[in-house]
Amino acid sequence: MFILQLLILIIGFVITGLEARNAYKIYLAQQRIAHGSIVVAAVVLVLAFGVAGSFGEVPAGYRGVVLRFSATTGEVKQPGLYFITPFIERVVPMNVQVQAYSADAAAASRDLQNVSTKVTLNYSLDSDPQKIVDIYNRLQQDWEDRIIAPAIQEATKADTAQFTAEELITRRPEARDKLEALLRTRMESFDLHIAAMSITNFQFSDEFTKAIEAKVVAFQNYLQSQNVLKQRQVEAEQAIAVARGDAEANRLRRLQISPLTVQYDAVQKWNGVLPVVTGGAIPLLNLGALTPSSNTR
Repeated sequence: MFILQLLILIIGFVITGLEARNAYKIYLAQQRIAHGSIVVAAVVLVLAFGVAGSFGEVPAGYRGVVLRFSATTGEVKQPGLYFITPFIERVVPMNVQVQAYSADAAAASRDLQNVSTKVTLNYSLDSDPQKIVDIYNRLQQDWEDRIIAPAIQEATKADTAQFTAEELITRRPEARDKLEALLRTRMESFDLHIAAMSITNFQFSDEFTKAIEAKVVAFQNYLQSQNVLKQRQVEAEQAIAVARGDAEANRLRRLQISPLTVQYDAVQKWNGVLPVVTGGAIPLLNLGALTPSSNTR
């Protein structure tokens, strides 16, 4: 479309140049005719500008608000070729696609910690023709600087003040949803619709970050000490169980001990060799008590 308009202007300039050159030549001989040629050249030039400005194209994803002497007419051109009255009307393109906007916001948490937040917002203009005209009448094409940026700053401060700094980390989805709700309320009144919103970063002061790290380390140490304590308790219970088992075995063994069992154990362990050196008396074993008597044969 731009190439066609440029071609029309070039043709107009060429015709104008030719007429001007002819007019200059004729001017030397016939001044009156030369004036007529200059007028014709001027008319052709004006017509070329008029034809070039009488049509245009609205790109896909845009709407064209028609202005007449800088005032909206209420007419909105859809994507494609359009025709307007040259020199009187013009078309302003309005982007109705989903657009991205990011902003950094500084706020204070409920426990008065400084928080720097980066908010990324995906939004779009209402594509209804009447609302497109209303947006232009109220904001022209400055909705990001006049509406979105202040809304993000105000909503972020209001949302952050509802949470402590630690809660902004542990309850991040809840904080994000509340911030989106606040932004949606402010932007909908200007026919700006939120497609998606995300908090891409929460940044705290160095002192608070170090305090959080120290708290995490302390909690990890606590968990480790609890594990060691449980391990020692298990080992102590195992030792008690073993001691109880040994005590019970000894008790049962004591109940079974008698003179006869003592002599029987000694015989089982004796290798049949008498001691070479004794203290004067030879230890005797009562083997009769362990062998059957002759009367039983």
